[in-house]
Amino acid sequence: MSIAVVQFGGSNCDLDIIHVLKDVLGVDAELVWYKEENLDRFDGIVIPGGFSYGDYLRAGAIAARTPIMNSVKKQADAGKPVIGICNGFQVLTESGLLAGALTTNNYPKFRCECTYLRVETTDTPFTSMFRKGEILSIPIAHMEGNYYADEPTLAALERNDQVVFRYVDKSGNATDEANPNGSRENIAGIVSQRKNVLGMMPHPERASEEVLGSSDGLKVFRSMVEYISNK
Repeated sequence: MSIAVVQFGGSNCDLDIIHVLKDVLGVDAELVWYKEENLDRFDGIVIPGGFSYGDYLRAGAIAARTPIMNSVKKQADAGKPVIGICNGFQVLTESGLLAGALTTNNYPKFRCECTYLRVETTDTPFTSMFRKGEILSIPIAHMEGNYYADEPTLAALERNDQVVFRYVDKSGNATDEANPNGSRENIAGIVSQRKNVLGMMPHPERASEEVLGSSDGLKVFRSMVEYISNK
């Protein structure tokens, strides 16, 4: 098993992902520069957080138009698991692999803080090791994490069980106060209709070891690894 971690100019969480995959989970993982045009040799793909190309135009807009994204789409179409975290989520919406868009936070400043998430579905390659309704502590770090989709799209996401994580308070209530960026319906993460592409704004790699204050995010990667192993 080998997992690709995509690097763009401005990626800054790529080495953290490599550490979690290789050192914590013992999985073969490789940094792949954005000019790579063939990802056939990999079993899964991670698009990490950061500020690709300085977030010029819009966050993730330039990265979404680089050669490697054609390869990512090909692997996603083949059913391989793809996860985009923070800036990676923005790249996935900009590239059309996921529905909706990430806009500027309601409070238009960069926010870096711990959030609580509720697991809305375990029927994905990334959440199979969780319990539905489980409350997680995973941090965010973004200025453009305000998830937006129009009403028909939101209805389709709910109908197809594509909302994966929702911002909640410590007791699991999806309140306005628990929503750090104004995302519609408190959405923190969604999957594609086929459920093999996940985008999430919180950083599971920053909550993958107890020394970081939480290891709740590790099961996102463990679920993905288990999914690949069982294919």
